[in-house]
Amino acid sequence: MSPSTSPRFFTEREVARHRTKDSCWVLLGTRVYDVTAFLRMHPGGEALIRSRSGRDVSRAMEGPPHRHSQNARRWMEQYYIGELDRESHADEAQTLRERSKASEETAEKTKEKVEDENSPYNKCSAVDLDKDLVDWRKPLAWQVGYLGEKYDAWVHQPVDRPIRLFGNPFMEASTKTSWYWVPVVWLPIVFYLCWHCYTTLAQGTTRIALTSDVSIPMHKYMFLVLFLLGWFLWTFIEYCIHRFVFHMKPPAHNYYLIMLHFLLHGQHHKSPFDGSRLVFPPGLASIVVGTFYAILHHTLPEILGVSVFVGGLCGYVVYDMIHYYLHYGSPKRGSYLYSLKAYHVKHHFEHQRSGFGITSTFWDHPFNTVIPDEKF
Repeated sequence: MSPSTSPRFFTEREVARHRTKDSCWVLLGTRVYDVTAFLRMHPGGEALIRSRSGRDVSRAMEGPPHRHSQNARRWMEQYYIGELDRESHADEAQTLRERSKASEETAEKTKEKVEDENSPYNKCSAVDLDKDLVDWRKPLAWQVGYLGEKYDAWVHQPVDRPIRLFGNPFMEASTKTSWYWVPVVWLPIVFYLCWHCYTTLAQGTTRIALTSDVSIPMHKYMFLVLFLLGWFLWTFIEYCIHRFVFHMKPPAHNYYLIMLHFLLHGQHHKSPFDGSRLVFPPGLASIVVGTFYAILHHTLPEILGVSVFVGGLCGYVVYDMIHYYLHYGSPKRGSYLYSLKAYHVKHHFEHQRSGFGITSTFWDHPFNTVIPDEKF
């Protein structure tokens, strides 16, 4: 709702009627929010919100078990639809609604229309186009570099709105990837290399030379060990890329590093529920995959290096799938993925300088970047 329009008014009975997955409203004090679009995204699951729908969630926002961050509260404001009218009778409330509706219609007629009716932006909550630091009507890639020292704070205030990075349709399309392309592109390679490595080791001709005169044979069942070693190495690479590359803090004076950071990861923090940018485009991923293969190829004997590589590649596929699920899935309460989803959402909304593990929190412990438990 635009700040310039008058708020709509609802009775408690009206709010209480919206308690389904198709129409879910909550109260925060006297403010009314339509959180229907957020049900699937909520880290606590859809059922948790629906159990509190139609009622005041002020105490739940404060916790326990979780005290919601300022970013979470700012995010909630995108779903604000009006105010609660506790005292007026139904006919008075209806009069207020008619007045507010008339006021909104008048304001809309005098305000210049900035978006086409069929634009995807209309499906998301609005950003204040007049007060935001960038012009959302234009591609953002070329604008963010000018934010300077304001960039870090701006990019970590998430919005529920799709981002257009480039004006060129081809360049824009190349930055978007549907989740299913990750298994479609990479799993056939994983299956083939697994078969190739196992059958090669099963021939019994592979040996590791310790000295010029001493070597040991490699049994076919060593493939599983090498595969798991590759997967474990990937979890470390995943952590390092997320922490040291995606969460580098670009110098405020460097336009190009700010733009690069936004393209790599900043846009994901600004719009964390943009489903078209939750997994790596295969072209970009192939650079990381190719580098991983080249290092192993020059470090280990050929079949051993490939066995470790395919384990790492499988780990990457699982990483991308889990990352997508943490944003759009609804894991069962108390499950591993449920705790992982809550952990990752805290990283987005409150602890951007910690919680870098995606598939696991393992590496957060030795590097001291674990998101602390809340105490009440």
